Amino acid sequence: MPQTDYDAILPTPFGALGVCIAAGRLRRLEFLPPGSAAKDSDDPLIQRLADQLAAYFADPGQPFDLPLDPVGSDFRRRVWQALRDIPAGRLSTYGELARRLGSSPRAVGQALGDNPLPIVIPCHRVVAANGGLGGFNHSDTGYSIGIKRWLLAHESVA
Repeated sequence: MPQTDYDAILPTPFGALGVCIAAGRLRRLEFLPPGSAAKDSDDPLIQRLADQLAAYFADPGQPFDLPLDPVGSDFRRRVWQALRDIPAGRLSTYGELARRLGSSPRAVGQALGDNPLPIVIPCHRVVAANGGLGGFNHSDTGYSIGIKRWLLAHESVA
């Protein structure tokens, strides 16, 4: 369930992102439904995030260089690190990631669904082996899967 207490809400081409920071690190990004109101912040980390998101939206090859603090198990952290190794414009499958990590596609899919920093940790670049989109943000319908479609089209891999 989405949080309601964000340090900022940033507009994006597909809606809005709720931003949570802790101790000078990016803790969580949440996709918010269309029509969510922006919430400004003068925090330097949030300004860096906004600048880097703008650069990514202008050129999906732009990397993110932010202090991150995703909360999760050791396994989830390994999966999230593997996602950061997938370059923009490339795709991987749940099965490929599972083989690389010595795990199962289902466990990888759960870790992707629990990704606390989507876009920055690019879980949208993982698809089903049959070429289908798979899920996104623990959903395979609604605005969430529309965001995955948008991100893949933006990176020219849809």
